[in-house]
Amino acid sequence: MFNTIFPKIHKEGYKFLAISILITFIVLLFSNFFGSILILITVWVYYFFRDPERYSINDDKFLVSPADGLITDISERSGPVELRLENTTYTKISIFMNVFNCHVNRTPISGKVEEIYYKPGKFLNASLDKASEENERNYFKIKTSNGEEIIIVQIAGLIARRIVCQVEQDQELKQGERIGMIRFGSRVDIYFKNKNTLAKLGQNVVAGESLIAGV
Repeated sequence: MFNTIFPKIHKEGYKFLAISILITFIVLLFSNFFGSILILITVWVYYFFRDPERYSINDDKFLVSPADGLITDISERSGPVELRLENTTYTKISIFMNVFNCHVNRTPISGKVEEIYYKPGKFLNASLDKASEENERNYFKIKTSNGEEIIIVQIAGLIARRIVCQVEQDQELKQGERIGMIRFGSRVDIYFKNKNTLAKLGQNVVAGESLIAGV
């Protein structure tokens, strides 16, 4: 129960939480009203950077969601040109994370990080389709033991200003393991083949636990 109410936070949040607490303390010395507002903001900062434990199915016949949030798109698309996959057709699922979602991203399947590619870009609203092509983003290609390739794309949003990558190329990952986070509102796309889509448009999903595709 304690861990549910007070989950641990991601290391990216320590600085922001400390700054928020300090400013709140100073403002409270002069104004209870504005101090109370800052207390609420401090609580939000704490929960924004929460990093709870998640428990995956540990079955690579399925893909678990790489992010918490709302599924805004399910479509057949060409793979990312940045990974030289533009001539391959994938099923793409987009998951939009608002400022109240947990922003820690996880691998949907066990495998080896075959490639990581970061591309600078704009900071458009992450819910827009063109954000996939114009916003700052980070690509992961994960290859499973049976040769299957899964692509994950972290996409910065309107107020997101940092994409955090926690893994390295050639690193072996277990399903549901943390791969990074995006600060303050963003989106994650996942590309896959040879699996049936289980998720539905408009569904809210949980990173590392919700099943989005399977055989």
